[in-house]
Amino acid sequence: MRYMATYDLMESFRNTNQWLGASASALASYPIFSMLPNPALHWMEAWGEVTERTFQRMVAKPDWGIRTHTCPDGRDHLVNIETVVEKPFGDLIHFNVTGRDPNPRRVLLVAPMSGHYATLLRSTVKSLLVDCEVYITDWHNARDIPVSEGKFDIEDYTQYLVEFMRALGPDTHVIAVCQPAPLALAATAYLAEQDPEAQPRTLTLIGGPIDPDAAATDVTDFGRRVTMGQLEHSMIQRVGFKYKGVGRMVYPGLLQLASFISMNAERHTTAFRDQIMRVMRDEAGDHDPHNRFYDEYLAVMDMTSEFYLSTVERIFKDREIAKNEFVVDGHKVDIGKITTVAVKTVEGEKDDISAPGQCVAALDLCTGLPDAKKASHVEPGAGHYGIFAGSSWRNNIRPLVLDFIDANSGGKSGGKSAKPANKNAAA
Repeated sequence: MRYMATYDLMESFRNTNQWLGASASALASYPIFSMLPNPALHWMEAWGEVTERTFQRMVAKPDWGIRTHTCPDGRDHLVNIETVVEKPFGDLIHFNVTGRDPNPRRVLLVAPMSGHYATLLRSTVKSLLVDCEVYITDWHNARDIPVSEGKFDIEDYTQYLVEFMRALGPDTHVIAVCQPAPLALAATAYLAEQDPEAQPRTLTLIGGPIDPDAAATDVTDFGRRVTMGQLEHSMIQRVGFKYKGVGRMVYPGLLQLASFISMNAERHTTAFRDQIMRVMRDEAGDHDPHNRFYDEYLAVMDMTSEFYLSTVERIFKDREIAKNEFVVDGHKVDIGKITTVAVKTVEGEKDDISAPGQCVAALDLCTGLPDAKKASHVEPGAGHYGIFAGSSWRNNIRPLVLDFIDANSGGKSGGKSAKPANKNAAA
């Protein structure tokens, strides 16, 4: 019960700050005060506006904001977000461009479940939508899932991916970003053994911890330094009475956010101070760079305790994927059974979350795959987010990924045959 009280205490703190911001903004903008102009009142109004927005968006799922797409015919076509497979802990959704013929490149984008919503990949989706039929895993906030739906750990996550791949069929190209990379690799290997006809054409792994020990980072050091008992005691709480998942054990999004912010506290403090001054000068807007970034960054979701703890224990501590010892529903998955799915890894030279060497380790695990179907790329100067969003993704990585897809599409996209892997170049 103390964990439930702690969860509600955090929500009360967030709610109080949102109320304080709204109250300060409303009070400072009261018409009578216009008779007595005072810079302090302008600052108070600006502080209230920024504070209210900051704490309000912590519990709101961001909108995809992808409403139209300009096609080669020069017209804007509506984009409908359709649910293909609906599951308790996450859905498979499709960005359907109305009036456009289905694109031969069918891409399944596997979004991470690491504290933020799948909308974190909004820019990735928009860039792929130009040349692909895009599907994505839309994971749900654990606080909104009743306890009656059962558990959800990394084995369940892997089985979800298997079901999504089966639903899309063999002419699918999977792109896994960050955290799900090892599980997407395991899901592909599972299909290679259990249902070879449902395997995807290609698998692109972007900045994922296939072998966390291949290159140390603060994330891997933390995983080694802290015991599972310490993690469970300090990070896990029960969802409070306000939400449908009341009583479910979770790693709360607000607790994750506190950890994110503490890593770069000075930078965030400066960003919010500067934003308050911009609001005072009437230079801020709903879609200015600050709000575009923090609308997404501050929107966090709870993870089930079993998913978080099993990720730390089995992926980082025991390295089950790196050792090819991962078990799904009692079945030991053999990554060496992947023999036909082309595999590509993408890493960022300055990635401080999943450092170069962690992701490319996947190629060594694919012992049954010929070199002609392996490829890798290290993006110079790119950090973790740069390898799936921003200019590095748009200008360099995305074209390479599309070329890799075309080269391994069985003639469906007019591509050429794939080149052998090179740990410092792309196919």
